[in-house]
Amino acid sequence: MRIGFSVPVSGSWATPENMRRIARRADELGYHGVWTFQRLLYPVGHPMGPVYRSVHDPVVALAYLAGVTERVRLGVAVLNLPFVSPVLMAKQLASLQEVSGGRLDVGLGLGWLPEEFAASGVPMERRGRRGEEYVALLRRLWTEDVVEHKGEFYEVPRSHQDPKPATPPPVMLGGTARVALERAGRIADGWISSSRADLDTIDQQIAIVKEAARRAGRDPGALRFVVRGVTRVRPSDEGPLTGSYDKIRRDVEALAAKGVTEVFHDLNFDPEIGNPEADPRDSMRRAEEALEALAPAER
Repeated sequence: MRIGFSVPVSGSWATPENMRRIARRADELGYHGVWTFQRLLYPVGHPMGPVYRSVHDPVVALAYLAGVTERVRLGVAVLNLPFVSPVLMAKQLASLQEVSGGRLDVGLGLGWLPEEFAASGVPMERRGRRGEEYVALLRRLWTEDVVEHKGEFYEVPRSHQDPKPATPPPVMLGGTARVALERAGRIADGWISSSRADLDTIDQQIAIVKEAARRAGRDPGALRFVVRGVTRVRPSDEGPLTGSYDKIRRDVEALAAKGVTEVFHDLNFDPEIGNPEADPRDSMRRAEEALEALAPAER
């Protein structure tokens, strides 16, 4: 089981200094990766909760952290692919992969918030088919000398896009519907769970991904299964990854037994921390304590 930790990207504690402190210490402590997430808009009056009210751009944040860390991997879970062209995303992520020394982990999603689609000028319909074309085109742009493409959703005139990453970053997909899980098994390097995932039954979703990979002639054992750990340190046990540090560590072990290959602890999703109204000093105190307490045993 690989253990990661999210940097402060949401709420009052999400400052450049705090991002740097968490990422550097995670690097020193032997965490496998540090993670970010995306929220493009927060519609006025939406009930999605305070964690989404103020969120930094994940690609910019990771580019910043690439320059202040040495070993730890840099992940985003997830970028919603419909909101930018695949050509632009391929260019940005290829550059980030290069400036980070090949440490990038890319999670992609299809999006779910209608207002973000409206503001981006793209329809919500046929998102799955759009995503399949998008991922295939990303990989072509990262590996082929000349790319020419005319598909259902995207068109690229015969062109070069350089420089290419020396090693293309792994691409994992999010999604909870069966069709999304099967898509991850067929075309992606792994699957990333959502913040609302039922961790008690996550082995069932992993099984769907693996079976789809088998049917596609792929090796299920090569896939990564990453859990966004909505981790809350509390005096009492209120569910998976919530409670004392000992309880949280036991929950991580239970996830490994269910087939999860990586968990990253995300305190941004604790409403007492990833909140514009929270005390940023208290949030950092709690986060740095958790960072030390939940560090990987083997460094």
